[in-house]
Amino acid sequence: MFTTANRIFVDPQFAAQFEANFSQRARLVDQMPGFVRNLLLRPATPGAPYIVLTFWESREHFEAWVRSPEFAQGHARSGSLPKEAFTAPNQLEMHEVVLDSSASALPSSS
Repeated sequence: MFTTANRIFVDPQFAAQFEANFSQRARLVDQMPGFVRNLLLRPATPGAPYIVLTFWESREHFEAWVRSPEFAQGHARSGSLPKEAFTAPNQLEMHEVVLDSSASALPSSS
């Protein structure tokens, strides 16, 4: 399994609008091959970033999503908040899952 964590630094004054925009997302990713799920994590500490966490069957599935027309369409609204809504550039992290306590076993990545 493969995950992405997109850390998005949102000014607290724009938090409600950011969350509303996210809840009204296009949902195109949900139909992509290899997509497992998507979480929006609200920071518990003021000033910390939101995290958009996605789970994929493989890195190849995620990369196919990023290259797809659905990705461009799904992110077309991402500029709907003003620049001052964001306090820093977002940071994308990618990870291979090596342990999942909810799974009995993970396939080896060869």
